[in-house]
Amino acid sequence: MSILHSTAVSFSDAIQYQNGSVVSKTLIDKKIGSITLFSFDAGQGLSEHTSPYDAFVEIFDGKAQITISGKIYSVQAGEFIIMPANQPHSLKAIERFKMMLVMIRDKKDS
Repeated sequence: MSILHSTAVSFSDAIQYQNGSVVSKTLIDKKIGSITLFSFDAGQGLSEHTSPYDAFVEIFDGKAQITISGKIYSVQAGEFIIMPANQPHSLKAIERFKMMLVMIRDKKDS
């Protein structure tokens, strides 16, 4: 499904699950930031990494385990978490989940 400007789209229709995979779809990628949708099949995840920018993650289906600087958070549909810049973090699907990642770049970098 291609996302069109000025079109109302449900999160559940915007990105689909794929067995044994992590799927991503970038909706907006601008100099000031990006918005990306992800779907994770159960047991799938992203290994520990860092980002130079704060990252806002909203879960809109399922349940995820998000680890930030060694502390584990359980985040489920209807909840969000902010992953601070330059702190190691990872994500793992406790059950299938879909999320929106919003990255806002630092003003000095834009």
